[in-house]
Amino acid sequence: MLSHLVQQLFSDTPQSTLYHYTTLGGLLGIVQSKVLWASDVRYMNDAAELHHTLGLLTQAIQERIHRGDEQASLLEHFAQWITERLNKGHMLFAASFRANGNLLSQWRGYSTVGKGVSLGFHPDHIIHWAREQHFQAGRCIYDPVRQKQLVGQAVDAVCRMNLPEDELFATVETDLLRLAVLLKHPSFQEEEEWRVILPVVHHEMDVRVKFREGNAMLKPYTEFALYSPEQPMALEHVYLGPGPDPTLSVNSLHLFFHQHQLMPCRGIEDSHIPYRAC
Repeated sequence: MLSHLVQQLFSDTPQSTLYHYTTLGGLLGIVQSKVLWASDVRYMNDAAELHHTLGLLTQAIQERIHRGDEQASLLEHFAQWITERLNKGHMLFAASFRANGNLLSQWRGYSTVGKGVSLGFHPDHIIHWAREQHFQAGRCIYDPVRQKQLVGQAVDAVCRMNLPEDELFATVETDLLRLAVLLKHPSFQEEEEWRVILPVVHHEMDVRVKFREGNAMLKPYTEFALYSPEQPMALEHVYLGPGPDPTLSVNSLHLFFHQHQLMPCRGIEDSHIPYRAC
């Protein structure tokens, strides 16, 4: 079953600190609200990853059709359906964390030069908060061989389900989206990304759905709380991104975290990446 295959991907648990990259403005908002914004994956910075999975699925389907698969008609309809639904279907919200908290590519992509931090959280805390809110954590998969294998298994599972097409496609939509959100282009492998996702939201009227201003559009998101009654918000470690005066910037972060009683257990560390590198 496709659901069993996908659920296995969310059974892995992180073993080391996970980092969330943000700006100094984002840091202020996170500490004050104690939440992260989990965006609909179609509106994330790397939303093209859904198209990566779509390409893998389409390739797997076409290969089966060209081999003369007896379910060619179903596969053709499936290919048409996923093209539409992966782009316009149910919402799936995700918050991103990285196992590597000090990457130049992330400083460039996720924060304004001189205004970036990566907030390190204990992995057990993230898993606890996720379970409390019915989120799931999964490690992104970059290996192209593994990706092709998973997509092939997904297509096999669809072909084995003896249901009318409309019912079949509706049944697998959630699991296909959950699979898609973990398959990332191999060129991003250095990120070692984990995603905390809220299983599919079917309707924009859901009270968890909120909107924020983006660069050129409104972006749907939901909140991922960084606390619970059993586990208050806590930071494990913080990196300060490249900037013109790292000593002064680290000192101001010390003052800020002390004021909010949120001093990272392992302290605050400068990235040691030259400012000009950004």
